[in-house]
Amino acid sequence: MGVAVFFHADLGGGELAGGELAGGELAGADLAGADLAGAEPAGGELAGAEVAGGELVGAEVVLGGSEGRHAAVVRRIGTGERIRLTDGRGSWAEGPVVLAGKSGVTVAVDERGTTAAPDPRVVVVQALPKGERAELAVEMLTEVGADVIVPWNAERSQFRANPERVEKTLAKWRAWAFEAGKQSRRTWFAEVTPIASTAEVARLLAGAALPVVLHEEATTPLASLQPPTTGDIVLVIGPEGGIAPTELAAFTTYADPVRLGDTVLRTSTAGVAAAAALLAQSRWR
Repeated sequence: MGVAVFFHADLGGGELAGGELAGGELAGADLAGADLAGAEPAGGELAGAEVAGGELVGAEVVLGGSEGRHAAVVRRIGTGERIRLTDGRGSWAEGPVVLAGKSGVTVAVDERGTTAAPDPRVVVVQALPKGERAELAVEMLTEVGADVIVPWNAERSQFRANPERVEKTLAKWRAWAFEAGKQSRRTWFAEVTPIASTAEVARLLAGAALPVVLHEEATTPLASLQPPTTGDIVLVIGPEGGIAPTELAAFTTYADPVRLGDTVLRTSTAGVAAAAALLAQSRWR
């Protein structure tokens, strides 16, 4: 890849800056076709960079593009400050800034490494919420550690899937996931897939190591499930109006519905609660 995206993050918090990908696409897009990246140290904000070959190789890495300029001009990242870079696919490099200017910053790499891909993977099928609840759902799922987020046009989502609206929605979801990935300092960034139909969601459940469908009328508690040690955990979150009977019938061929607890959560918060419960029994141990 000719362009990767990196970030510079303040370990104590801070604002976010935008990202870039080859061809001007948003980060978090189809991960089969674009390398993502990020960075973290002792410093501030998130930024983007161009790297020859799209890999974290060589003694020096130039953090350029809009995020590089933001880091140098707005955040005033100066020489001597350490930055960690990641390609968003498990590789990272770290070192001090040796050059800062209006076009970006240059990092002298003195440490590098790789992080294994998360296993089991957490794939969250999120019914399309309205307005701010969509952003909240994507941000929290990314921060908690979801590996793949699948927008689902459920029967009760009230989403008109015309091409223009689909394109804008995916751009927003991918941008939200990218920013949340930088904020949470992930070495592996979350993927946001194209919007899925009910039939496509059913196929995901069929191929899962652990298929999970949340439903408020279920009697089996989510806490009773035993997560697998490898493979995909596919978690389906319905819309505000609930999963329609025809959808539930399609899903229960592969998974018995489960409930979170005694209360009913909104669609924007049910996913992060369920993902956290499953991660606490698997990758977080």
